[in-house]
Amino acid sequence: MKQTLKNYIANYKDITARVHSFESFGAADGPGVRFVLFLQGCKLRCLYCHNPDTWAIHDGQCWNLKEILKKIVPYKKFYRKGGVTISGGEPFLQHEFLYELLRALRYIGLHTAVDTSGCVKLEKAQKCINEADMILLDIKEIDEQDCLKLTGAGNAHTLRMLQYCEKRNKTVWIRYVCVPNYTMSEEKIRALGALLAPFECVQNVQLLPFHQLGAYKYKELNLKYKLADCAIPSEEEMRKANRMLAEHHLPIV
Repeated sequence: MKQTLKNYIANYKDITARVHSFESFGAADGPGVRFVLFLQGCKLRCLYCHNPDTWAIHDGQCWNLKEILKKIVPYKKFYRKGGVTISGGEPFLQHEFLYELLRALRYIGLHTAVDTSGCVKLEKAQKCINEADMILLDIKEIDEQDCLKLTGAGNAHTLRMLQYCEKRNKTVWIRYVCVPNYTMSEEKIRALGALLAPFECVQNVQLLPFHQLGAYKYKELNLKYKLADCAIPSEEEMRKANRMLAEHHLPIV
């Protein structure tokens, strides 16, 4: 296997990606302890985004496949019960590189997850979905028009990706950010539960409370932060939202 991997890397060493950052001890990005690669670039402009510094596709640093694997391979025993998660930004924007990275990680024998908003057309993403072990899918908004207002794009591509994962029997973990006055109404939460209930591929659903931790980045980037006055959900509000979701017999974290 070592020789096969060596040859594989040699053949694809010139494939590069724009990288925002790395995390060597990710505990919230898939099962187990994980190496997390954050790729640069995102077309969405979510009002609650806490990483606006990942938006510009041409920012970040340029890394090739060989360089990135050198950061992972020496510690593969450490990630054996976890794996590698590719996040962003939006990783499917760099789908050609992502596909080759996922293939290489399969050679190595590490579990892979892709953290995505699903905003990229399925035709560009499906090869990567097929190669990944699981998808961490962020559903931004349940309503198409409200999603457009919240993120700058609708949710049609996201829902189509979820349907494709169901067809492929691909493990999916769902994430949904609860933003007061936007995504956190009783109507929205119940609609989310009704949407997800039929999908057997969905093995984990997590409601995340909106927070203000990334607000300072907007000031640093000279960007207007539109949710500066938005309240942070209380623990009781989050418990209530989870109870409503549980009525649909979903695997809630």
